Amino acid sequence: MKNTISIIAWRELNSFFDSLMAYILIIAFLGFSGFFTWIYGADVFIRKEADLAVFFSIAKWTLFFFIPAITMRMIAEEKKTGTIEILLTKAVTPRQLVIGKYMACMLLILITLAFTIPYYFSISKLGNIDHGATISGYLGLLLMSSAYVAIGLFASSITNNQIVAFLLSLLIGIVFHFILDVLSSGSRGFIGSLLNDLSVSKHFDSISRGVLDTKDVLFFGSLTLLGLFLSEIFVSKSK
Repeated sequence: MKNTISIIAWRELNSFFDSLMAYILIIAFLGFSGFFTWIYGADVFIRKEADLAVFFSIAKWTLFFFIPAITMRMIAEEKKTGTIEILLTKAVTPRQLVIGKYMACMLLILITLAFTIPYYFSISKLGNIDHGATISGYLGLLLMSSAYVAIGLFASSITNNQIVAFLLSLLIGIVFHFILDVLSSGSRGFIGSLLNDLSVSKHFDSISRGVLDTKDVLFFGSLTLLGLFLSEIFVSKSK
């Protein structure tokens, strides 16, 4: 099973780099994050604080928009071309297919974030950076990305149209990333607490500040597993 998953993951990762997708993602991500971290607005020189708080806040929104673009074709394209039926009849299970594609997306995001490590070394030269908060911030980005990749795969699994998959993934993301955050701010009691607990932004912001709470990790883990589980169900229906 592991070998099949790794083959699918490497195949998909190579397809990213065979096209312009990976290069566009990496260049655009570095461009946006670098511009706002070092040049514009509340950059590190204006704030005069040796941390990556600005980078994490910008990366949170950049990945929010980029991940649906990464995942939209993962299963929808297989459905449109009919290759998903061929794969599922060649000893590849729906679970292996979904996990393999999930791993490919996560590897691409991990590679993209690795290119920002020079930010960390540069800022550490400017002052006493909080290493724990920095590591926690990167972990938060990976956990958030994991949840959104799973959501994106789910959106891609229920349609053979990449644009529809992109818009559906973005819509679900907007609910978890923005709408629940806004609603929780205006609600009190049990409802307010529930909406707050379902907000991706709240959990990410907590981790990015260096507070690694089990509740936040479980939230992203649960959202990831739910997205992958639903993806597997809809892929199974393609047999």
